[in-house]
Amino acid sequence: MKIVKNILFLLLFGVLILPIRAQEPLLYLKQNPPSITPVIFAKEIISKDNEYEFGSVFSKDGTEFFYGVDVGGRTEIRYTRLENDSWTPPKVIISHDTYGFNDPFLSPEENKLYYISEMPKNEKDNTKDHDIWYSKKEQNGWSEPINAGDQINTSKNEYYMSFTKDGTMYFSSNVDSEKGVDHNFDIYASKNISGVFQKPEKLSNAINTNAYEADVFVAPDESYIIFCAIRKEGLGRGDLYISFRNNDDTWTQSKNMGPLINTKNHELCPFVTQDGKYFFYTSNKDIYWIDAKILDQFR
Repeated sequence: MKIVKNILFLLLFGVLILPIRAQEPLLYLKQNPPSITPVIFAKEIISKDNEYEFGSVFSKDGTEFFYGVDVGGRTEIRYTRLENDSWTPPKVIISHDTYGFNDPFLSPEENKLYYISEMPKNEKDNTKDHDIWYSKKEQNGWSEPINAGDQINTSKNEYYMSFTKDGTMYFSSNVDSEKGVDHNFDIYASKNISGVFQKPEKLSNAINTNAYEADVFVAPDESYIIFCAIRKEGLGRGDLYISFRNNDDTWTQSKNMGPLINTKNHELCPFVTQDGKYFFYTSNKDIYWIDAKILDQFR
């Protein structure tokens, strides 16, 4: 009798998990999962030879994909989703005839899509800088752009944001750069308390230097960050670095992610999927992905 019960349990359990397992091959645009060697993601579907794709992010369940594309020097945000058993053709969801939009990233609740743009805050705004903006999720798409506010944005440039699960925003800014040295970006973190971003705090010199640090991805549990930096010891025009959070809330000295990831080109726009399986980034104007197990070798 016990054997019969066990068989019935296994059959029932198998039926319950079958739909989930059946869906797994459909995720991530039905692409074959990468190994610990990076490969171009969704070649000629997302990563195309005649375009520059960057700044990609998947939804938590892996069924929606947002990414930035440079079209003749103007950037726009595209989107595709898993619908029934197929992925929809990528379409433009946020663009402008004059201003660019890029570096998309979803809020923890996924009810807001954040990005950057050089569009002015209002008719009186004549500054030429990038701010962080967002759109709210609506029934039939996304709202018009909303500026993330003066607590985050300054009269200089703010780039590429990501979030912890409690809503803390990590981003980069050159607000503290010396006059005439606009390329000196640093990484900041702004806690979100009751829906309000607090005064950003600059990360320590384990992360920030007098050079360029930007394009920061923070793990949802805030256990590590990956970011782009331009340093003398780098392998190319911009390399990806990684740092882990210590038990005392300090950061380990950032490490170059080495020649498997970094090349003579520019590596940027890191992102790790919510399931912790895959690490995405941009290199040589295409989006690449690799098994996220590669991150363990840097701990």
